[in-house]
Amino acid sequence: MMTSTTAKFIVSQVGEIPQWQAATWEDYVAACEDPSLEEARIFFYEGYLWIDMGNEGPQHARFNNLLTLVFYAWFVSKGGPAFDDLGGCVIEKPKVGGGAPDRILYIGGEFIQWQKGEPRRINLNQSRIPDLVVETSDTTLARDLDDKKRFYAALGIPEYWVVDIKGERVLAFRLQENGKYQECEISGALEGLPIALLSETLKLLGEGNGTAAMWFAQQIGKL
Repeated sequence: MMTSTTAKFIVSQVGEIPQWQAATWEDYVAACEDPSLEEARIFFYEGYLWIDMGNEGPQHARFNNLLTLVFYAWFVSKGGPAFDDLGGCVIEKPKVGGGAPDRILYIGGEFIQWQKGEPRRINLNQSRIPDLVVETSDTTLARDLDDKKRFYAALGIPEYWVVDIKGERVLAFRLQENGKYQECEISGALEGLPIALLSETLKLLGEGNGTAAMWFAQQIGKL
């Protein structure tokens, strides 16, 4: 069994699916500030903590880098606006929840500026909310479509994408007035982008993310 314990925390290792463990907000903050967990992905929501030390698989890493190329191609084709693509940053609302999505996208300026001495986490009570959050699901699809979807809704993220690597599809959700997500076929963050086009791009990932990105750029030129 590869699971290890750091202080009072159960930490999953490579090849394991992380498990939620009962915790407080203070436990979450302590985990975020623990130097031994600097490389971990940490989530806290509804009184439970989740710590993952596992490395990305090749397809997971390949698509995460493809996303940057997709964002670039899309916004260049539209003549702007400015955007900021962040990976692995922790976003949080104190006492509500916190975690590090695979991708965070800000569109249109007012980008996060970190000051020395501040926590290395984005407090959404003090900073503007990202326009889009993305989770790339290799072994965590059920969790990304359940726990994390509710978590990002609670943070007020207006659009959430789940990338199903094995199913070669992208699922997109828009936050509704009732505080819940509804699946959408057209992105609101990347205004006018058909989500089906992302799924088709994902099918080309085995040929390399550069090839997939070039194909995507060609297709959006036809929209």
